[in-house]
Amino acid sequence: MSQTQTSSTSVRAFRVRWLILGITSLVLVLNYADRAAFGVAGSEIIKEFGLTKTEFGLITSLFFFGYAPFCFIGGWLADKYGPRAVMGGAVAWWSIFTALTAAGTGYISFLFIRFFFGFGEGPQGAVTVKTMKNWFPKSQMGTAVGISQGCTPLGGVIGTPLVAWLLAISGDWRIPFIVLGVLGVVMAIGWWVIVRDTPDIHPWADSREAEELANDKLADVDPVVEAKQPLSFYLKQPLVLATATAFFGYAWVLYTFLSWFPVYLVDARNLDIKSVAWVGTIPWVLGVIGYMAGGVITDRIAIRTGNPAAARKWMIIFGLTGTAILLCGIGVVSSLAMAVALMSAVVFLLYLTGSQYFLLISDTMPGSRLGGVVGFVHFIANTSGIFAPWLVGYIVDHTGSWALTFGVSAAICVVGIATLLIWGRLETAQDAV
Repeated sequence: MSQTQTSSTSVRAFRVRWLILGITSLVLVLNYADRAAFGVAGSEIIKEFGLTKTEFGLITSLFFFGYAPFCFIGGWLADKYGPRAVMGGAVAWWSIFTALTAAGTGYISFLFIRFFFGFGEGPQGAVTVKTMKNWFPKSQMGTAVGISQGCTPLGGVIGTPLVAWLLAISGDWRIPFIVLGVLGVVMAIGWWVIVRDTPDIHPWADSREAEELANDKLADVDPVVEAKQPLSFYLKQPLVLATATAFFGYAWVLYTFLSWFPVYLVDARNLDIKSVAWVGTIPWVLGVIGYMAGGVITDRIAIRTGNPAAARKWMIIFGLTGTAILLCGIGVVSSLAMAVALMSAVVFLLYLTGSQYFLLISDTMPGSRLGGVVGFVHFIANTSGIFAPWLVGYIVDHTGSWALTFGVSAAICVVGIATLLIWGRLETAQDAV
């Protein structure tokens, strides 16, 4: 084979992998844009339907009653049927219910719509990690998961001003949900056309793409190896439970921010909805940078040390510690600029850890159980969404203290840090594989 032919084949071999990453990233942008839309429109919805903050918090919380179980169910289904079918169905489902949000007529109808909306949104985390594991060597897993999952806050960056802009020019909070719903159905079709479960069955992929995964030198666990134990065995491992607890702390802060920060800016800082569109975007921008940087940094540390799991674990501890410290200042600073700056720093540090929970499981669990184990960890983390939005609304309604809500979030982060330090021993997890 000539040098030119070899070069051409090499380019082709890597092209499909990055195309899969690209479409996955777009799906996750849409995932969070759809989710953030309800928070951005929250002030208008509360005003139109006369909702209390506790009622609005309960609507937001009910989303997680549907979302959290389907984090696990979606991962389990991805192990069984493959990520292509599961993610395609999930995108179509959540997009339909995004559009149906515009049909909400009051408190009860929103409870039902947000509950069923959560079914479709739930699988994205586990299915994304399963997709990346099937397509990327371990030396690039942090980068792949960091970029793809890093596009979730990018959904906030895009979704926050888009929803606010559509709301402002139309004067109707329903229009953004209809627009996002239509975009989602188009995205589901695109996913089905482009994605296949593995490189060896993709019509556009070169055989070298599959061969590279089979010859992955850094892998401690072959991505196609069969697990030695049933799924339940891996779900009880101390590292899995410790990672889930730390992820719970991460998710508590995230969902407090996602559900309430736009409302906080309007109520506590007296911003109008147009200003929220831009001020509320700043933390999301830093979140994108943090999420993607975290994956790249731990990949580089892993290559230098040969111990990717340790790199992921200590990044979690570093990021959550900084998050807890800075959270305590947001509610007590006097200026809007300082409050936004602190929240932006919190989101950056929080998102530095964002891909690490998935990667820590990917580094230590067998590939044939990865969807189920990641889905379980994601499920535990997202039970925080059931309690956090409601508790924030309750605290603000009954005490008027936003500072107290941020302090509670900081305390929950500290619990996650302590759990991972005490029970997150990596050698035990490796022995279990």
